[in-house]
Amino acid sequence: MKIIIGYLYGDLMNIYGDTGNIIALKKRAGWRGIEVIIKMFSIGNKLKKGDVNIFFFGGGQDQAQELVSRDLVSSNKGKIIKEEVESGVPLLAICGGYQLLGDHYKPHKEPKLPGIGLFPAYTLASHDRMIGNIIIESMFGKLVGFENHSGKTYLKKGAIPLGMVNKGWGNNGKDKTEGCIYKNAIGCYMHGSLLPKNPKLADWLLRKALEVKYGKEIELEPLDDTLELLTHSYAVKKFG
Repeated sequence: MKIIIGYLYGDLMNIYGDTGNIIALKKRAGWRGIEVIIKMFSIGNKLKKGDVNIFFFGGGQDQAQELVSRDLVSSNKGKIIKEEVESGVPLLAICGGYQLLGDHYKPHKEPKLPGIGLFPAYTLASHDRMIGNIIIESMFGKLVGFENHSGKTYLKKGAIPLGMVNKGWGNNGKDKTEGCIYKNAIGCYMHGSLLPKNPKLADWLLRKALEVKYGKEIELEPLDDTLELLTHSYAVKKFG
């Protein structure tokens, strides 16, 4: 079996170790004999339907987000990403990537940056820096990560959060929600990197990618996650 991971704007949107999520997916697939190809899609690259089996979109600063927001619309990438997610292709977006997949992001003094409307959410810049370790309760159990953002994201009516905050700030520091999940797409503020410490989530993304590509139910071979689970458990005990 083979999967293609599409790294969206990895040259512009890659802070706080976000590329570690790509590494985790590649390693966990490779240990099972699944071939992984990583394709970079940035400004100047074309994206076509069927090019990618998993999308990853990291975080970035406002200046980079402005460039990326413009390209998502002008290059038609945003439209294709939405169509692929609608067909079941999994996606993970962190921080700035998460914001640009919502309705819009409004910086302090600059014009509103349009998102692609994948997640029913919008983000407003604030003067609050929400930084620190974060633990949430989700459909995947407890997820642990590290957040560092000033944008406050608000979910619209009917939106499903990735989880509820036990420790940390989450989407906006007020309503205890963190992230958003739509079909097999996940957006959140959890850097860390997220996937190495949360192997259940990493495997869910891999399994969904394979099931959509091959059109059948997939059972992944179990791995020895002793180290990963010890790291996860330590984070929950230390910061929970």
